[in-house]
Amino acid sequence: MDRQRFLRVFSRWFHIVFASLRDLAINPNTGARRSNFFVWIESNNQVVTWGKYGCGGESWQVQEQLKRGRVRQVSASAEAFAAILEDETVVTWGNDTGGGDSSGVQDQLRSVQEICGSEEAFAARLADGSVVTWGAADAGGDSSLLRSELRGVKHLAASQRAFAAILEDGGVVTWGNPEYGGDSSAVREELINVRGICSTEDAFAALLADGGVVTWGEEEDGGDSSEVQDQLHEVQELCGTWGTFAALLAEGSVVTWGFPLYGGDSSEVSERLKEVKQLAASQQAFAAVRADGQVITWGTPAFGATSNVADEGLGLGAVDVVLAASERAFAAVTPSRGATCLVAWGDVSYGGAVTEAMLDELERL
Repeated sequence: MDRQRFLRVFSRWFHIVFASLRDLAINPNTGARRSNFFVWIESNNQVVTWGKYGCGGESWQVQEQLKRGRVRQVSASAEAFAAILEDETVVTWGNDTGGGDSSGVQDQLRSVQEICGSEEAFAARLADGSVVTWGAADAGGDSSLLRSELRGVKHLAASQRAFAAILEDGGVVTWGNPEYGGDSSAVREELINVRGICSTEDAFAALLADGGVVTWGEEEDGGDSSEVQDQLHEVQELCGTWGTFAALLAEGSVVTWGFPLYGGDSSEVSERLKEVKQLAASQQAFAAVRADGQVITWGTPAFGATSNVADEGLGLGAVDVVLAASERAFAAVTPSRGATCLVAWGDVSYGGAVTEAMLDELERL
């Protein structure tokens, strides 16, 4: 298995098995998770959900629809799910006002390639580059006024109550609650040749083709990068917690900005953030893996910023380490041909501990 495929599979697996299933002996192939409910897809394509009733935890009403074909992707809002089937149609369930009811746009949901969820709404990208939205209007569920602008869309991103779409020409269109990044008019002229977008709870950061970064949204939560803008050159990757962004530079150093307690202040570990190869983020903490296999963490301790645990557990040396994150925990694994080393830390209820069942499942990957 090549590294990129391993990263996709392992990150997805950790996100669901570690964070959602906790100590349950259930092994999914894919799925999505929010705080009120959980979902996974078994190898026979059976979709199983549990959690808060009325918020997506029950899916019996749509089981027959979900059997129409293999599920390709499951996305979640705070209280609902949206699944793309192999025929590129969509099935939704959960709180009607939170995106669980797509009946008003169901006839438009054809040839769906991607679905993205905010707190109470969904946005779907179609094969022709158009976008269909539903759910709460003030969370991005109504994009009708931007229909003419949402053409040639190639990627979607969401904050808690807003969406951003990258167009084929490198431009960006945003909508939803302005206080959550739904209004990017102040930086519209700067949003040129965008190749990626990352979000915090209420801000966005766009990575440009030349390695620069443009931000907007709530200033305290990463929407204002003016204090570090002179450092944001040759950026290779962006990563976000609830209120902070981290940028990985080509030279291997890391630049952070936003809410200090959520990882915006990395001064205590800045000297160690050298030759970084990968970043991962929980809701309030970051983890970075260096070329020598060491893992550095910072942010809120209860959300995985427990560097002592990481350092003691990861004596991996110069190996290829893959990071994954849940809401309040991290895991690191070495996808080598020899013995696989797996370490997890953070909130135990969200995957911050390794069990034999987890190791067995990892070996099967």
